[in-house]
Amino acid sequence: MARHERLVFDGWIAGLGTASGTRLVIGRWPRSPFGGFTDVMIEDAAGHRRLLAPRPEIADFVAATYTFDAVEIAHVGVTRTRSEWALTAGPLNVAFEIGRRTPLGYLLRAVPPPLARRPAWISAIDRPARRLLPGVRTVGSAGNGRREYYGAQDLRPITAAVAWLDGTGLGPLAPIDPPVRFGFGSVPPAPALVRVTTTVTIPR
Repeated sequence: MARHERLVFDGWIAGLGTASGTRLVIGRWPRSPFGGFTDVMIEDAAGHRRLLAPRPEIADFVAATYTFDAVEIAHVGVTRTRSEWALTAGPLNVAFEIGRRTPLGYLLRAVPPPLARRPAWISAIDRPARRLLPGVRTVGSAGNGRREYYGAQDLRPITAAVAWLDGTGLGPLAPIDPPVRFGFGSVPPAPALVRVTTTVTIPR
């Protein structure tokens, strides 16, 4: 009998910084145990961490996996094309442009998807990923006995963005510096949209 329950979230993670020092991590998950949803993690220049989630059950799960100073339930809406995303989430409005696939993106796409999503493979590439992308981890403890695996399958740069939070403009696009501190690892330091399958194992 399995000693852990395995939950799989399949979609995209967008990570971007702003000139104000506020960093945003947007997760869009068309396929998940909760159905399709989008959530947003925010860390400001002072280090205050905030979660915007569309439903209480999603907020509870994410808050049990990551660390936040504030959790808010907010309607999250996303419109997107191949080159642009626009998002509204309660007090947050964001729009960003996506550039051409990077060499790393082509390398990630070359890995067969079933292999890229396998926890054993994800664990094996954790150390190279840390050397290549400072702050990034592909596997680690998610707290409460949980283990999390990030299986990246594509990467495209975010080339421009505008964002407003609580009615204040956050300034132009900037690197994610310092790295965000929601969990065991950060997103890539250069703003990017990553195609990813995230697996969370939970003790039964």
